[in-house]
Amino acid sequence: MDCLSCGARTDRDRTVRAADTGSSSPRDLEVGRSAGQTDAGGSTTEMVIIMPLVFTVVLLLAQAALYMHATHIAQATAAQALAATRIEDGTEAAGQGAADQALDQLGRGPLRSTRVTVRRGAERAEVHITGTASSVLPFLHLPVRARSVGPIEKFEPG
Repeated sequence: MDCLSCGARTDRDRTVRAADTGSSSPRDLEVGRSAGQTDAGGSTTEMVIIMPLVFTVVLLLAQAALYMHATHIAQATAAQALAATRIEDGTEAAGQGAADQALDQLGRGPLRSTRVTVRRGAERAEVHITGTASSVLPFLHLPVRARSVGPIEKFEPG
């Protein structure tokens, strides 16, 4: 059957049928759009907006993980250096050596520009570790600090 004989008329990209034909196909009733208007490119536009946000969130999560790992390395290094410094025969040089050894074992990758300060007094020892966490995001340099303090161990026979 010919469409023109059933009372249908074509208007550019859309087809409008007469109401008495009983056809209710959604494709046949596209009346809300102006001629030539389509959804083509809508999902591309959404992706252009959404994907940079998703990538930024992923990079922020990776940066947070690297920062926490670098902080853990600094804390573990400070604890090792303090243990070597505060023993009865310990020295600042022994603490510095223990810090260097701990940094070599744990890996210097996540913790950059490391500076270790070891002090030993008559009553207490103190270790400071400073550095920066490795950066995933450009121009973001997060400082990392760790401090460990403890009394000097003394043997008292008794």
